Amino acid sequence: MKKIFVLALAAASIAACTTAQKTETTVAQQLMERLDTLRQKGYMFGHQDDPFYGLTWAYDKDSSDVKNVCGDYPAVMGFELGGIEMGAAKNLDSVPFTRMTEEIVNHYNRGGIITISWHPRNPVTTIDGGGLAGQKFPEGTAWDLSDSTVVKNILPGGTQYEKFQTWMQRVSDFLATLKTADGQKIPVVFRPWHENTGSWFWWGENLCTAEEYKALWNMLQDKLTNDGFDNLLWAYSPGMAADLTEEKYLERYPGDDRISLVGIDGYQWGTKEDFVSQLDQNLAMLTKFAADRGKIAALTECGLKNLSDSTWWTSTLTPVLDKYPISYFLVWRNYKEEWFGPSPAKPDAPYFRQMYEKKNVLFLRELRNEK
Repeated sequence: MKKIFVLALAAASIAACTTAQKTETTVAQQLMERLDTLRQKGYMFGHQDDPFYGLTWAYDKDSSDVKNVCGDYPAVMGFELGGIEMGAAKNLDSVPFTRMTEEIVNHYNRGGIITISWHPRNPVTTIDGGGLAGQKFPEGTAWDLSDSTVVKNILPGGTQYEKFQTWMQRVSDFLATLKTADGQKIPVVFRPWHENTGSWFWWGENLCTAEEYKALWNMLQDKLTNDGFDNLLWAYSPGMAADLTEEKYLERYPGDDRISLVGIDGYQWGTKEDFVSQLDQNLAMLTKFAADRGKIAALTECGLKNLSDSTWWTSTLTPVLDKYPISYFLVWRNYKEEWFGPSPAKPDAPYFRQMYEKKNVLFLRELRNEK
């Protein structure tokens, strides 16, 4: 009897351990492990809205400005949910959400990585029912700073709390569509409330306290976690800043228990020298911060508007990125008047192809052959 009891106890212990292992290995954790493995090879190239439109085309099947330049897709594709909170059919850049789901599934099936951002409208100045308080941009949008109490008013007890609960539910409903044909959840690097140390969004530094910002982050994360989204890898990414310190980075940081990927968003708006100096300093701080805390680091947004320096890819950006163990960098979208990625019609294309041939810059081909 004692022997049977011991054997039963051992079997129960093994079953419990197996169950615990299954519980611990979420879809998000699997993505985290994949990013860490890929990082040993180099850093991935990413592009926002890549499969939807480019400088000379829109919604062509299987098209991509990146692919049209180098013959390959980006490793990482970025997608934007702004507008989903209103129950709209298209996002703030006029991308149909049904097409977005389709392209996210397509890129995942190719072996690619997905990242999603969300720029919701201002819930204080947006009228219930879908209209705006006014029609002049940026009134009612994420860039509407006319009310400095937005975050406070969508937290529990606030005047817009119930409205924002509905908005978060619509995000949840969209995320639920991100599944493969056999029903498996697609892993996503989810990056809400970014560039929060600037003050150009209603969740920015001058529009809410650090405590309010963290409460906003927690409210959204808790909602989506409770809804069962264990496929979201949460990314925190304030803007690049002069002499960015760990102390400054931590001011609004939600906590190690809530964040897996740490990033910065850094564009070249001034001189090459200023950009290189600032990016170098920021990435040195960020990668040390990530290493100390067991996180993945990334340059979550970057770019040079309209590639005014055609050599930028190889003369400015990658010489800095080569120095640091980041997971990826993502440049913003290509649109008619404002573009950040390559295009066959533009003079930066040969330099982009040079970057593509670098062994440590990863595109989709390396992800397909990662094992």
